[in-house]
Amino acid sequence: MRTFSSFEWVPDFARGHVKEFRVRWALEEAGLPYEELCISQDDKVTPAYLQKQPFAQVPCYEDGEVSMFESGAILLHLAEKSEVLMPRDAQGRARTMSWVFAALNSVEPAVSAVTHIDLFFKDEEWAKLRRPGAVEFLQHRLRQLAGWLGDRDWLEDRFTAGDLMMTTVLREVRQEDVLAQFPTLRAYRARCEARPAFQKAMRDHLALYANADAAA
Repeated sequence: MRTFSSFEWVPDFARGHVKEFRVRWALEEAGLPYEELCISQDDKVTPAYLQKQPFAQVPCYEDGEVSMFESGAILLHLAEKSEVLMPRDAQGRARTMSWVFAALNSVEPAVSAVTHIDLFFKDEEWAKLRRPGAVEFLQHRLRQLAGWLGDRDWLEDRFTAGDLMMTTVLREVRQEDVLAQFPTLRAYRARCEARPAFQKAMRDHLALYANADAAA
């Protein structure tokens, strides 16, 4: 059975944004059965867990064949198992992998730079000085992405793991005034979020924390 780790509790601002959601959504898109391993903040620093995830994060993933960590690597592994997530022709596979890496390496760092300031350092003087430049670079990256997307529904000719990863990155743009400048990207994100697999994955993801709150 495929298993991935998730935290049994996270603060409100992180709910819906924990990176295990990428794996959960991919498994739902592919129609692959799975179980989740809920871990505590104490569990993540045990020697046994650190053997699976050296950085004490989620997700780690196991399926009897492989043991992996890092959501991008896991997503590509799952994409190899499902044509829903990645075409089987060489060019389709190459473009899907390119977009997964583009989401992680070209777009997410720009998003994270602003989000980390706003969530954790907004009252620091250095953050007030840094934020305008970080926002400007984020706008630049979003403008490039919107330019590519144009009037396409998806990044390529159909939904792939690249769209899945890019959507999870765009969901991290919590500055709605910034994203509002790019209606193409807002519509694209909404289109991906409307997929039944996304909806089920998000319900299950959020139910985990609702249950934890109820038990507390």
